[in-house]
Amino acid sequence: MAGCRPRRHDLRHTGLTWMGVPVHVLRKIAGHGSLSTTQRYLHPDAASISAAGEALSVHLRARRSPDGPRLRAV
Repeated sequence: MAGCRPRRHDLRHTGLTWMGVPVHVLRKIAGHGSLSTTQRYLHPDAASISAAGEALSVHLRARRSPDGPRLRAV
């Protein structure tokens, strides 16, 4: 974009996207009142989306105990 100058607010979008922390934590960092406001700031790239899908696939393929999780009273 010729003649398009970056604004300080644009850096906020980039910074929040690149932090790589859960959105509820970003909400607190950014000082937003709702998650939907924070989500408007996030612009994940294709590689980030693909990596998240792969992480979920690995989690779903993990071996589980046949008896399910063990809970203990504290």
